Amino acid sequence: MDRRTLLALLPAVAFAPALLSLAPPIEDAFAQGVDANAILNDPEAPVSGNPKGDITIVAFLDYNCPFCKKAEPDLLRLVKADGRIRLVHKDWPILGDPSVYGAQLALAARYQGRYDAVHGALMAIPGRKIPKERMLEAVTASGADMARLEADRTAHATEIAALIQRNLDQADALGLQGTPVFLIGPLKVAAALDYDGFKQAVAQARAKGRS
Repeated sequence: MDRRTLLALLPAVAFAPALLSLAPPIEDAFAQGVDANAILNDPEAPVSGNPKGDITIVAFLDYNCPFCKKAEPDLLRLVKADGRIRLVHKDWPILGDPSVYGAQLALAARYQGRYDAVHGALMAIPGRKIPKERMLEAVTASGADMARLEADRTAHATEIAALIQRNLDQADALGLQGTPVFLIGPLKVAAALDYDGFKQAVAQARAKGRS
């Protein structure tokens, strides 16, 4: 399914998974036929946390998703406190053209080593339906070199578009229906978890990995 189709189909259901955050369903992440290695180890996907961690969390997020923004601080707090988590960011812009623009800005910032700062600035904008102008304002305030960012966004437009499309295709292969979704080791959680929820899911994923 291409991005245009996803954008047409998903807005009405995009927030539904987050409503399950009080009792999130935990499922196996990778069905037969899904290329887990391509999802976990895309060389162009931004990675934070411990690159050699014993467990990987893959976060499928959209900069216009308020539930993603709600979960983000607790996710980052656990990644820091745990010290053994590798965090892969999947910019999955399914909530309109401004979401695509935000993803382009964040991924362009990666070329100057500022993905985390720009990602954080975009995730810190409250609410949904954030206009492009507000996103640009936040990114500018993040300390990124804007002249270089815009130059990189142009020079690497093909690579950035290809990465976003891979993220969309991977989400489709996984059967994802809305943001946020977290692949936690071998598990999939389609919900905005809090700190304890993330901690419990990581413990469960580690236990499953040892079984």
